Amino acid sequence: MDQDELLRRVVGSLEAVGLRYLVTGSIATSLYGEPRFTNDIDVVVDLPLDRLEELLRQFPTDEFYLSEESARRAVERRTQFNVIHPRSGLKVDVMVAADDAFDESRFARARRLHPAPDYRATFAAPEDVIVKKMEYYQAGGSDRHLRDIAGVLEVGGKEIDRDYIGDWADRLGLSEIWQRVLEGLKP
Repeated sequence: MDQDELLRRVVGSLEAVGLRYLVTGSIATSLYGEPRFTNDIDVVVDLPLDRLEELLRQFPTDEFYLSEESARRAVERRTQFNVIHPRSGLKVDVMVAADDAFDESRFARARRLHPAPDYRATFAAPEDVIVKKMEYYQAGGSDRHLRDIAGVLEVGGKEIDRDYIGDWADRLGLSEIWQRVLEGLKP
C-alpha cells in the first residue's frame, strides 16, 4: 500500500462512518505548497466516543495495527492515536477534534479537494494548516514546519488570507512566529 492508497482508504472509512474530518499536516501543505515526502497522514476527526467502535472496525487487525485502548483514551482526552499499516510502514495520526473555537473555525472553512483525479477528500484550509504548523513549530522548533508554511504562502500568494492567520496567531500566542515567517518570505 502506498501513501495515496492509504489516504484513499482512510478518507473512505471516515466517510463510510459519516464522521467529520480534515486532512491536514504535511499532506495538506504538499497539496497547497511545495511537495515533500512524509511517512504519515494527519487527520483531525470529530469523533464521539459512541462512534469509536464503528470507526475501528474499518481497520481490520489482519491489515492494520491500532490500540483500541489508546484510541479510547484519545477520544476521552481529545488527543491523538495512531493507525499503522505494518507492511508499508505508513502511519495515520488520528487527532481527535478539540471542543474549541479554532477547531470549529477550521471545520467551517474545510475544502473538498481532489488529492487524486478519482476521489475527493476534505482538507483543512491552507490558512488553518499554517496556524497549526506554527503551533507545532512552537512546541518542537523544527524548521521543517516553517519551510512548509513558506511553501504554502509562496504557492498560494494573494489567495491566502493573511489577516485570518494573523488574527489566530494573536489569539493563540503565535504572533512572534507569524512575524518571523512574514519577515523570512522572499520579496
